[in-house]
Amino acid sequence: MTEFLVKRFINNFERIEDIQVRTAYGTLSSLVGICCNFLLFGSKLMIGMLVNSISVMADAFNNLSDMASALIGLVGAKMAEKPADDNHPFGHGRIEYIAAFVVAFLIIQVGFSLFKTSVGKIFHPEEMTFKGISLVILLLSVGVKLWLSLFNKKLGKRINSKVMLATSADAMGDVATTSATICSIGIYGAFGYNVDGIVGVVVSIVVMVAGLNIAKDTLAPLIGEGIDPEIYEQITNFVESFEGIVGTHDLIVHNYGPSRSMASIHAEVPNNCSVEITHEVVDRIEREAMRRFNLLLVIHMDPVETHNERVEEFKDMVADILMGIDSRLTFHDFRMVDGEERINLIFDLVVPREYKQAVLGKLKARISDEVRNRDSRCVCVITVENSFMSTGG
Repeated sequence: MTEFLVKRFINNFERIEDIQVRTAYGTLSSLVGICCNFLLFGSKLMIGMLVNSISVMADAFNNLSDMASALIGLVGAKMAEKPADDNHPFGHGRIEYIAAFVVAFLIIQVGFSLFKTSVGKIFHPEEMTFKGISLVILLLSVGVKLWLSLFNKKLGKRINSKVMLATSADAMGDVATTSATICSIGIYGAFGYNVDGIVGVVVSIVVMVAGLNIAKDTLAPLIGEGIDPEIYEQITNFVESFEGIVGTHDLIVHNYGPSRSMASIHAEVPNNCSVEITHEVVDRIEREAMRRFNLLLVIHMDPVETHNERVEEFKDMVADILMGIDSRLTFHDFRMVDGEERINLIFDLVVPREYKQAVLGKLKARISDEVRNRDSRCVCVITVENSFMSTGG
């Protein structure tokens, strides 16, 4: 069904890097969500009033908030499509994140309102009416929500959309809450126990937690998050695959919306290579990055020694020492100022962010001492920095 809708309503659906195609995916997801949630809201509200169940009506208004969320998602996708202008040279893609945050706020608000009503029902329960048709309709709604979750998850992963993935997670939460509502009505019909208010509280808490999780996920790219290790490896491997590039470091990626990113990276090049030749290689990499990843890549060239065996010997010594201290330690921009009585080893040290400022001084001293123990002429000049890659914490 998903592929049928995609092929039927989205032209050039395979060109997911195209902004207009992305917008078409967002429009399809929103329209399907609006239609499904409107039908679910109407049917559940009718059942809730028929059997006098707060948990069913809570579930109904949850679907109403989902419909509003789909509308906001539709507006957000349309606004994010706007091209770059003088005031926004990187486009308007972050509006999609803002739209997802508004969706999260609405979900939290609805959940809190339902929580207050459900608590009141616990202390002042009202008589319910059991009707078998209500269970049938609710079971059908579970099937609809399950399909809607899988539908949005598939599209969200395909085009890397935070809004769609948030909608998918919310729909899966609805599957759980509607299932709890079915249990509530079933228990009342079978045993006469009214647990409507308790189930309503559970439903409302699930709704609020889902909203908080969505808010967390959508705020992260707005605040600025670390680079996903898979993306980090993909970009560095791409740059290092070009002839004339011997290594990379200091990759930074700035996100301006899904499929709208710019990045900078330091590329190590042989110091005996012509500047004109190296510059031509760098230009080619930047053009290919735009074509392949839709990524505006800026490359800083770092000349490094590649043919001096003595430099390589000391470089290997530093690498061995760092490995013995902490395998996560790395270094780059290694230079050596060689003298008869003194050898300066100059390099940048990349440490995990868990290393506090008080530890860094001791770490640098330990490295310097171990280097001096191997060669008393050596003096280390170390600049400490952190990686911009996410550790998943």
